[in-house]
Amino acid sequence: MAARSQLLKGILDACVMAIVEEKAVYGYELSQQLQKVGLPDISEGTIYPVLLRLQKNGFIIGEMRPSASGPNRKYYYLTDAGKEELERISSEWMLIAGPVSQLLQRGENG
Repeated sequence: MAARSQLLKGILDACVMAIVEEKAVYGYELSQQLQKVGLPDISEGTIYPVLLRLQKNGFIIGEMRPSASGPNRKYYYLTDAGKEELERISSEWMLIAGPVSQLLQRGENG
């Protein structure tokens, strides 16, 4: 599990930005979306520091909105700089993921 956690830590910013790019979300909803795509190990305690870092770097912005079911929620939006960063990370990921997958699958099949 430690290896998975370390690998995910390296790409989590991009995963968060990819979800935020689709629609504005608040922290708990983001956690649910990550679980829905198959990343159940991501807790809210992990997500909030990522959101703060992305916001500090200018990749996302947060806006408080009223909630029908409780206190106001902070919704996050991707900025233009965030869209550029997501594109950059996605390109880099594709350059790495393909060759690594081929190497690892070769080991399984050989």
